[in-house]
Amino acid sequence: MTDGPTRKKLTPGRIAAVIGIGIAAGFLAGLFGVGGGMMIVPALVLILDMSQRQAAATSLSSIVITTAVGSISYATQGQVSLPAMLLVAGGALVGAQIGTWLLRVLPERILPWIFVGFAAMIIIIHQLHESVRTATIEVTVASAIAMIGVGLVSGVFAGLVGVGGGGIIVPGLEIVVGAGDLIARGTSLLAMIPTALSGTYSNLKHGLVDLPVGLIIGAAAASTTPLGLWAANAVSPRTGSYLFGVFLVAVSISTVLKARARRARG
Repeated sequence: MTDGPTRKKLTPGRIAAVIGIGIAAGFLAGLFGVGGGMMIVPALVLILDMSQRQAAATSLSSIVITTAVGSISYATQGQVSLPAMLLVAGGALVGAQIGTWLLRVLPERILPWIFVGFAAMIIIIHQLHESVRTATIEVTVASAIAMIGVGLVSGVFAGLVGVGGGGIIVPGLEIVVGAGDLIARGTSLLAMIPTALSGTYSNLKHGLVDLPVGLIIGAAAASTTPLGLWAANAVSPRTGSYLFGVFLVAVSISTVLKARARRARG
């Protein structure tokens, strides 16, 4: 079941808004090691008046570019584990197909609340876990299975909520395999590329993606992702965790308010 979303004309004002969303999303991708979807989805709903379903699908398309640039930025500093990325991405590819299927079949009215629930879960995980900076990732049989599981869960939420899955992958790598926060973020961004590609392909087949908007956001985000990485290095792991929590609370509130406004209009 699809929305049959209407793609509004890209006027100069809308293009400027889309570029602004991309600039902010790129900075967040570098700062938090996420694809930027936690900011892109509510922004598309609030600013461009997209449905939650179309916003999630369009956000996932933009994340392809955002995560590619972000992972390159982290890789140049040696903050990426290729073996861990392959394990996480393998699980995420399966999860993304499950998530995009759920995005198509679940009622529109419950999608904002799933987004809010996802944000609340991430806040709790981040506040219960103390990040470290220098730990590396060791691959064993047990850790490999655990990383595939982390990828599977992140992929489901990537497809369903329209995020890259970094909100799951980063704390997952930190908690499950004891990774440092920077290598967890870099590995997370790299793992999100095949996930976002797979989910976007599925969404395009069902007509859910506003691809021009997604591409503009991704291109704009590429300009500020390195700045976000610089900020990530400048703040302590604990400060970064608190900042991420504040950000998630803000987008959750905006999502709830917009959902209520839509329901009132309907």
